[in-house]
Amino acid sequence: MTVLTGAGVSAESGVPTFRDAQTGIWAQFRPEELATPEAFAANPERVWKWYAWRRQMVAAAKPNPGHLALVELERKVTQFTLITQNVDGLHQRAGSRNVIELHGNISRVKCSAENIVVTEYDEDGGVPPRCRRCGAFLRPDVVWFGENLPEAALSAAERASEKCDVFFSIGTSAVVYPAAALPHAALDSGAILVEINPQRTPLTADADFFLQGPSGVILPALLKATWPDAA
Repeated sequence: MTVLTGAGVSAESGVPTFRDAQTGIWAQFRPEELATPEAFAANPERVWKWYAWRRQMVAAAKPNPGHLALVELERKVTQFTLITQNVDGLHQRAGSRNVIELHGNISRVKCSAENIVVTEYDEDGGVPPRCRRCGAFLRPDVVWFGENLPEAALSAAERASEKCDVFFSIGTSAVVYPAAALPHAALDSGAILVEINPQRTPLTADADFFLQGPSGVILPALLKATWPDAA
């Protein structure tokens, strides 16, 4: 079984989508001024502060019943892969283990020059902090507009989609590629496709089953119906 999750799953925990987070002082900026390599090159302090503010929101959020149901589902199924477009790490905090992060993780930082994750850095007032190895600015370990997805993560996601017998698309708009291609890869390989979403999407017509509603309601109910002993 392979599961793909999108922003709708996190929204149920109170994590705003990228554009919903553009409130207050951030409402004056376009996405191109906050989440592109060009924006970081032009104003690294602004971009760093924007992500620092979002990290605070993510840190305050808690996994919801949808996250927890996926943890239980992983325990019930022999082969299970969770692919997420979300950068908040809520799946891991809930207890999910086999997680592929397509768009990175907002809680991690990496060197903007060497493209390696950095776990220790000096917070001496410099914004952004600098890499101890090379002195370059640190940046969030997320995929910005105009950047490619991590090759290893995308390859693993494609393999999991092509080899599964059941594919769940949950809380995603199904319009952002290359993630949006994964359900079709599963279909082409003969998998059963299940979509869970409050609204219909471009994927709905191709799904074998469309369960309309929030994942935090539908997933626990589906789990309970399939495994009555589930917590």
